[in-house]
Amino acid sequence: MKKITADDLRKKQSVRATFKLPQQTISLLSVVARQLGVKQKSLLDQLNDNPKTLSQLVQDSHGFVRDSKDRQQKTFVISRNALLSVNQTAKEENISRDLLIELSISRLLPVAANELEKHEKRKALLEDMVEHLQQGKRILRKADTLLGEDDPLVEMLRKQVSLSQKHIVEIQGLLQQGMEIEGW
Repeated sequence: MKKITADDLRKKQSVRATFKLPQQTISLLSVVARQLGVKQKSLLDQLNDNPKTLSQLVQDSHGFVRDSKDRQQKTFVISRNALLSVNQTAKEENISRDLLIELSISRLLPVAANELEKHEKRKALLEDMVEHLQQGKRILRKADTLLGEDDPLVEMLRKQVSLSQKHIVEIQGLLQQGMEIEGW
């Protein structure tokens, strides 16, 4: 087992770093973090902790068009190791740290697109579930009329309808959380 050193622990330490980024880039990080239920720091660390990956990103970004307007300063919490990777790569590749962070965050675009697609599918499935609930309520009313409210089958159907209603409410909450990605 590898021994932990003080240097290893310092690399994991969180620091604050300020970058000047387009609002859309800041929003992308925020929306994806919330949609995935992870902290922005975790995403930034994963996107920026490997200097080789960052160098490759710079090499692959020659067609990247940088929008120089609508930039604002944003301070992020990031691991010391990720910040060292950013600083090292920016220096070696002769690129600004701001642009490097912008490029690394842009790697989340496919994730955001995938999450938006899932969100749309969830909305469609919710419509199907509401239709199913309505059918379940009709069956429950019919069973109640035919068998009486004390019948065990009626009680089972009542529980099933109640559970369906509960799940629909939970799914609506999930979709409400995902509404932010629609506007992105």
